Amino acid sequence: MDSCVTAALAARTHRLAFLHADYGQRTEDRERACFHRLADHFRAAHRLVADFPALGTIGGSSLTDPAIPVREGAPAPGVVPSSYVPFRNAHLLAAATSWSEVLGAEAVFVGAVAEDSSGYPDCRPEFYRAYQEVVNLGTRPETRIRIVTPVIGMSKAEIVRQGQKLQVPFEMTWSCYQAEDVACGACESCRLRRRGFAEAGVADPLPYRAPRS
Repeated sequence: MDSCVTAALAARTHRLAFLHADYGQRTEDRERACFHRLADHFRAAHRLVADFPALGTIGGSSLTDPAIPVREGAPAPGVVPSSYVPFRNAHLLAAATSWSEVLGAEAVFVGAVAEDSSGYPDCRPEFYRAYQEVVNLGTRPETRIRIVTPVIGMSKAEIVRQGQKLQVPFEMTWSCYQAEDVACGACESCRLRRRGFAEAGVADPLPYRAPRS
């Protein structure tokens, strides 16, 4: 949902190219299906599904290692959760930057959220500021690619309200970490999503397996 709202914001000023990452995550098939639906909805000029098999092989995350259970419940303040995929966003940004340089794109929009997220270190504003320097130093001298994080300072409720204003298709998004058919409603991501919709006073279009609390 964060990336969907980010795409809607980017669409106001840019032509869109959609990048999706397959890295062996539990909900890989559902996420990829949502990606294609959203690319169709936003009429993306280009789309790319990038494979990162090394992230699945490396493991260390409950999203990629079936032996590590997905944590259920609210995020624990100050604790990096088991769903953190080590340094994943650096891999995604590298692919997006490479593709942007080929396309001649001006910006990479990322739907990262800092304050109201699960505490991932690669979702912090300082990470994206540092990566901007990497992009500046590691691309052609004439290349100018900005890393843009328009929702990074928003809460989930603010993201939902912004999405309502932009008429984004939240029914085409997926947040659950462990189920692909009906969202579990209990993992950290589901709970953050449900809380965001509830605080925004907006009905979440997705059904959930677990009872609401």
